[in-house]
Amino acid sequence: MNNKNDLELLIPKSIDYSKNDHECAYIPGRRTRMNYKQVEVVSKTFATAVVQRGWRRYGRSFVYPVCFGCIECKSLRINVTNYKYSKSHRKAINRNEETKIVIQEPTITQAHIDLYNKYHAYKDERDGWDHQDISRQEYYENFVDGAHDFGKELLYFIDDKLVCIDLIDILDDGISSVYCYYDPDYPRFSLGTYSLLYEIKLAEMLGLEWVYLGYWVEGCKAFKYKENFQPMEILEGYPRIFEKPEWKPWIPSTQA
Repeated sequence: MNNKNDLELLIPKSIDYSKNDHECAYIPGRRTRMNYKQVEVVSKTFATAVVQRGWRRYGRSFVYPVCFGCIECKSLRINVTNYKYSKSHRKAINRNEETKIVIQEPTITQAHIDLYNKYHAYKDERDGWDHQDISRQEYYENFVDGAHDFGKELLYFIDDKLVCIDLIDILDDGISSVYCYYDPDYPRFSLGTYSLLYEIKLAEMLGLEWVYLGYWVEGCKAFKYKENFQPMEILEGYPRIFEKPEWKPWIPSTQA
């Protein structure tokens, strides 16, 4: 990056701020604080660069944690080029042979809202998630606004019923998983697993090398499923935009 236009791609006009500390959702007894960069006009170059450095996108904001005395949130990415499908993964793919998938720009319908709230009510009851029904405005701000030309949604249909929505960013070097939710009444189809396997397939079809999975915290049940996708790399910390991110090969201790 050696000219003004290139630099502006990596340093767009933004509003930068941090939110007050609040209870950590991943480690009991800890407090968390997030840094926010709210960007109105985003290039794929910028989005790729910050995701490579451990940031996440929600709506128009790119965020990363700055928790006092804690560095447990680490970033993971799947190596698509050398991906190895397990026996259980192949079974999930076979069970979804008739599942229809539509890829489009993120939208908002009543079906989106109903499915989102149904999924979170289920996770509240089963896993103790803190759940409140999302409003159309909240959903729009978090998952539709700020998608630009690289944000997409994957809609999954079984017997013409919408059963899963997977929100992704298609970046220069990979796919970044933004958020996924699904109908818990279809456990046989392993929709959470299958949606991630389809991200891997889609990245391969597009000639991309990585699927960025977001955060992983050792011992956190909510992130346990991420350990089942190999080969994988891990990033510690959040390098500055002009610092090179040091991703390293990673195998969870349970598989080492």
